[in-house]
Amino acid sequence: MQLNGAQAVIKALEYEGVDTVFGMPGGAILPVYDPLIESSIRHILVRHEQGAGHMASGYAHATGRPGVAIVTSGPAATNMVTPLLDAFMDSIPMVCITGQVALPAIGTDAFQEADTTGITMSATKHNFLVTKASDIPQVIHDAFHLATTGRPGPVLVDIPKDLVAAGNPNAMLDWYEPNSHDLPGYKPHRDVDFDAIAEAAELICAAERPVIYSGGGILRSRAAEVLLQLAEMTQIPVVTTLMNRGGFPDNHDLCIGMPGMHGNYTAVMAMQNADLLIALGARFDDRVTGDRGSFAPDAKVIHVDVDPAELGKVRHAHVPIAGDAREIIGAINDSVASLGGIDAQADRTIWRQTISGWQEKYPLVYGDHEDGKLLKPQFVIEQLRDASPEDTIVVAGVGQHQMWASQFWTFNHPYTWINSGGLGTMGYSVPAAIGAQVGMPDRMVWAVDGDGCFQMTAQELVTAAIEKIPVKIAILNNGYLGMVRQWQELFYDERYSETHLGADLPNFKMWAESMGCVGFRVDSPEEVGPTIQKANEINDRPVVIDFRTQHDEKVYPMVPAGASNSELIVDPSQRDA
Repeated sequence: MQLNGAQAVIKALEYEGVDTVFGMPGGAILPVYDPLIESSIRHILVRHEQGAGHMASGYAHATGRPGVAIVTSGPAATNMVTPLLDAFMDSIPMVCITGQVALPAIGTDAFQEADTTGITMSATKHNFLVTKASDIPQVIHDAFHLATTGRPGPVLVDIPKDLVAAGNPNAMLDWYEPNSHDLPGYKPHRDVDFDAIAEAAELICAAERPVIYSGGGILRSRAAEVLLQLAEMTQIPVVTTLMNRGGFPDNHDLCIGMPGMHGNYTAVMAMQNADLLIALGARFDDRVTGDRGSFAPDAKVIHVDVDPAELGKVRHAHVPIAGDAREIIGAINDSVASLGGIDAQADRTIWRQTISGWQEKYPLVYGDHEDGKLLKPQFVIEQLRDASPEDTIVVAGVGQHQMWASQFWTFNHPYTWINSGGLGTMGYSVPAAIGAQVGMPDRMVWAVDGDGCFQMTAQELVTAAIEKIPVKIAILNNGYLGMVRQWQELFYDERYSETHLGADLPNFKMWAESMGCVGFRVDSPEEVGPTIQKANEINDRPVVIDFRTQHDEKVYPMVPAGASNSELIVDPSQRDA
């Protein structure tokens, strides 16, 4: 069957099982949009290319399937750089197809030309510049393989316009279904090192103060079930990083919460005082370790990661194990069981008592509402949590609201927490929530955003309204770039340089309504619950709630940047405890 390159692109996406793409047409990619009319693939027309990338990311987070974005050349491709790097740092499977100027025009500074593959080389797992129309089916097949195997990540395919232009003889090809890959040097599948597995099992059984340090790799590899089995068989406490919230249930007795710069006291101190860290799909990020030289000084390390480059990159691993987390944890479980399982574990009575004491003395807290003052943001999160189904998907922007959402929402199901962890991309939550809602249409999706983040990508709610995507947005509006203000207060002598956004402009309720959403404004604690209930009952369009929150509220606990985790600052009410 003869097709032109544009038809081959769409057919190749259909061949990969793609049901939704996010994008915006433009000159160089325009030929690809023509056969899309006849395709079964749903196209979501965004208002900015960055939105397409974050929607694809949210879709991938929620479904586990690769998100797909299609945009044109030049500025459209450069607008995709932030979503690509965001996905790259958080190991999110994405495929981005960009248009490019015609092959003969490459290098001539043609209209809307950019060196897309050069620009995105460090922001993608891999990228391709297609030079023959006949390569299109194979390249797209390879792109999906690369995006979803080994350590997941974004892959970009740049296609010159003349290879997809109808009527161009160079754009014609005989369609074929690729069924293999020729990618020299790419070997994501590794044999299990059973000697290392046995060594890890022996360390686990012997440790008196062990902690399971579970990261985003648990969710990427769908390893939540085997992680639960490991924890219950060994009775070892589990911390869940920002990227693995929900990967181990918060309501489990062995869950001690989120570690890191804004983790809870118990999780931070348990890691700091551990004699063994069992790092599973975690990369010893600086936000978790604090000052690396003083991090967990007495701990031996078992490090499991699908990416061998992560092993020993930040912290020496006494037992490094490269491989898929689900497969490796399953093998560790078998090895521990062969040693006697729970009966083979060291006496950890004192360790359990120590952890219990920390939990009792330093829970997450915040103050009561005061007359004449605006809302406590933590209270808003708790009210949202309690009024929403337990399997609600929560998407956060970046900043104080992100930390409060990760702290005060209870995540008992995997794949219900979506955020920008590694890159920390403001403006992420609105488009990512839309993508998650598209991927999981039967689930409730709440985006928790700040007023600063919301103003970066709010225009995508027009997309949601037109497409009848009933995503729900909670803006914790304190009128400031809140996390920056917190740092200025604590570390810059209260010199508040360029962080005041103003709480009254824009009018978020009216803005939401102008975009086709239902808008609410909430000023008092009594209004919070009833308004959330109203929002949860609306299922035919997006909803935005402007929660007016206190500008001087801070996120605690907190490890100052570059400080040791032992210097964790707790809430003022706990400092004399």
